[in-house]
Amino acid sequence: MTKNIGTFDRIFRIVFALLLIALPFVSGFAFFQTTWATALSVILGVVLLATAAMRFCGLYALFGIRTCGR
Repeated sequence: MTKNIGTFDRIFRIVFALLLIALPFVSGFAFFQTTWATALSVILGVVLLATAAMRFCGLYALFGIRTCGR
């Protein structure tokens, strides 16, 4: 897998992923009272963390996007 995620994109993904993972448990929003919303938020957060750790995004590869330097 060729790296296609740059530094800024990686940091953004990590911060947003941590927010998505923590939000259902600390926010108290009524939206997260349902199990599916909590599960979806945590799953999306984990996927974002994984793509940030691997520095590879399958959707970026599919569309030919690269945010890292050559």
